[in-house]
Order: sequence, then C-alpha cells, then structure tokens
Amino acid sequence: MREQRRALVGTVTSNKMDKTVIVTIERVTRHPLYGKIVRRNKKYKAHDEGNTCQMGDVVRIRECRPISKDKKFFVEEILQRAVIVDEANV
Repeated sequence: MREQRRALVGTVTSNKMDKTVIVTIERVTRHPLYGKIVRRNKKYKAHDEGNTCQMGDVVRIRECRPISKDKKFFVEEILQRAVIVDEANV
C-alpha cells in the first residue's frame, strides 16, 4: 500500500492555464519574537484534469509525482464551490 501523501486545503486563485490551477494555502502562525499572529500564504500549482475548478473554490490538493517543473500536486476534491455573482444583474 502506498504511503499517505501530504494533503492541503486552500483556495483557487487562478484557473487561466489549461488543466492547471493555482491554489493558495494560508496558514496562521505566531511570530517567534514578538508573539503577534501572522498570516503566511504559499501558492502551489495543481493538476486539474477536467478543468472543473473555478476561482474562489475551496479545494483539497494531494501531493503526487512531478507532473511538470512546478506542478507536484493534483486536485483531489472540490470542498466548496465559489459563489458566483453576476455583476450585470446587480
């Protein structure tokens, strides 16, 4: 059986590439010296085979073998769809 690979939950920030999305993972940590709560963001490219993800979707990505130079994750599941607001009708 395969070992458990790293899974992360984040928000899709770009879907302009073909079969690729950029997912931003936000983590909250405490500053080592001053103790202030600090938000840290990191972006990952993830493989989206069916081009199903939209901007703003919350997704779970899982680590896999390298698909390209930057792409080492794939979209495992869409946890929450983004709310689409039609600006023409607002």
